Amino acid sequence: MDEPESTTPSSIPPLSFEELRVLGCLIEKEYTTPDYYPLTLNALATACNQSTNRDPVVSFDDSTIINALERLKARNFVFQVTMAGARVQKYKHNIVGKFPRLEKPQIALLCTLMLRGPQTVGELRQRTERLQVFPDLQAIEEQLTQLIEYPEGPLVVCFPPGGGRRVASFAHLLGGDVATPEPVQIVAPATTEWIEPGWKESIESQIAALRQELADLKVQLGA
Repeated sequence: MDEPESTTPSSIPPLSFEELRVLGCLIEKEYTTPDYYPLTLNALATACNQSTNRDPVVSFDDSTIINALERLKARNFVFQVTMAGARVQKYKHNIVGKFPRLEKPQIALLCTLMLRGPQTVGELRQRTERLQVFPDLQAIEEQLTQLIEYPEGPLVVCFPPGGGRRVASFAHLLGGDVATPEPVQIVAPATTEWIEPGWKESIESQIAALRQELADLKVQLGA
């Protein structure tokens, strides 16, 4: 049984990019493919390197992932487990053991921020659907506030509108201080035709969902 520990976020050395990607993938797959969790090294490599729901997309080799796992294990963020009847080692995260006050909606948001970088509330609502369904934007804002006001120290930071950013964005702090994200330059299309609002986001969401289903299937076949 995982042993909870009282952890102060500010006292934890920042996690590296590789460690964050590995930890985020373990959390994600517990939600999306629970029948194949904990993950084998092969399944974890597929999750780290998949092209959907990742920013940036990477191509980690086994050595990079193993080194990240060893560092995470040394700090009790990850456990190595032996499943009954299994011939290979598997790995599981211990995020709740490190931060016992976290609840599922907050873990889903933290995971998505780890895997895709700073995001707006609207982006988080769309991108967390496979992990946690939020009824509206206010529900996400409330959970983000809990992460910002985490009793032992903030786990998330908010970047308010300004400097070219039209809306606030949020980033996790498990990797240390975060630089203010650069605003995205949006060029209006040269057309006067009426376009249904959100059509691009809808199509991209459907494509991402199909790609994710394929990626999860590959994980299942390779687990």
